[in-house]
Amino acid sequence: MCQYVHMHTRSSSPKVISMVLAGGQGTRLLPLTSVRAKPAVPYGGQYRLIDFALSNLANAGYRKIVVLTQYKSHSLDVHLSTTWRMSTFLGNYVVSVPAQMRRGPQWFAGSADAIFQNMNLIDDEHPDYIFVFGADHIYRMDPTQMLQHHIDSGAGVTVAGIRVPRDEASAFGVIQRNPHSSMIDAFLEKPADPPGLADSPDEVLASMGNYFFSSDVLVDVLNADAEDKQSGRDLGGDIIPALVSSGQAHVYDFTTNVVPGETPRDRHYWRDVGTLDSYYEANMDLVAPHPVFNLYNNDWPVFTSFRTLPPAKVVAHGEYGSGDIANSVLSQGCIVTGATVHDSVLSPNVRIEPGAVVEGSILFDDVHIGANATVRNAIVDKHVVIPRNREIGTTPDRDAEEFVISPNGIIAIGKGHKVKYA
Repeated sequence: MCQYVHMHTRSSSPKVISMVLAGGQGTRLLPLTSVRAKPAVPYGGQYRLIDFALSNLANAGYRKIVVLTQYKSHSLDVHLSTTWRMSTFLGNYVVSVPAQMRRGPQWFAGSADAIFQNMNLIDDEHPDYIFVFGADHIYRMDPTQMLQHHIDSGAGVTVAGIRVPRDEASAFGVIQRNPHSSMIDAFLEKPADPPGLADSPDEVLASMGNYFFSSDVLVDVLNADAEDKQSGRDLGGDIIPALVSSGQAHVYDFTTNVVPGETPRDRHYWRDVGTLDSYYEANMDLVAPHPVFNLYNNDWPVFTSFRTLPPAKVVAHGEYGSGDIANSVLSQGCIVTGATVHDSVLSPNVRIEPGAVVEGSILFDDVHIGANATVRNAIVDKHVVIPRNREIGTTPDRDAEEFVISPNGIIAIGKGHKVKYA
């Protein structure tokens, strides 16, 4: 899938498997997660959130991948089975692994427990190293460079880190790095008031949710954690602090990662899309004339599947002319007829009728915007019809009666919601 040759493609290279954690409920993204797992939430018109983690692994040549699922996983399973088909000739695979209750009749109790309950996957492959990646972040990264850092440092676990504003620290695991090496001195899970960095007091070093383990270290710490009755069975809350205490945890600085084809503007882009507002902002990063995140990097593509649809089409209408379309993403199958579309992301097969106005919005597959309707600052899930003349995003009180409103005022309309007439 990629023309670049990495050291792990040689026969003498270490054996690696990748685990992508895709079992979270994603309650802060409701109503988008009311019918699907968070990693299956659409993004950027035609992608799913999980495509970014999988594409990074596949581009770098790591193609033995298991995806650990749990909640509302059907659409995610379908996406994996229809999109992520690896050549089995060389033993490559992307496999969805649901909670199998191998350790007893219980669901995954946390991210660490998800791996512990699937220890048979490690036993079957006998890997030297294990990538453990989150499934719901937007970024490009070459994992090979993180592997090399892990080997060079002699770490038991390496945590990918990125600087974030200190006032956002409560959403992340915060890393306190040794001033003389890459060793982690302390790991604080979602702290309320952590100290800032020595060279930047208003920033902290946050975990990206990407880990690289030496296999024997991971197995040992998971077995010990399973015996601890007080453990929360969480990677960030329990496993990483335990390895920090034993001096085996190091941090990999994401800003040192170099990805083929990246530009200065989108270099080291990473977004956690755990809330409606952060999800909305990540989509809006795509629509600028020079986007903050560049989907058009053919040297490190983001892979996904495509519906069989004709190209997007812009149609002139007698009364409204050709409309006004600017700074927007139009996916295949879209038809925009005499409408205004600004700063918006249109997913496949969207229809926008004459006189309609769509501004600062994200429309999922098969959304239909009726004639002279207005949609502003909204996320509209699949198969929603906005009736003609209906206004959304202009009357906050009425919007609040019918839809979910984020703290920043973004309107979220769930899949198949029956929108009331004007």
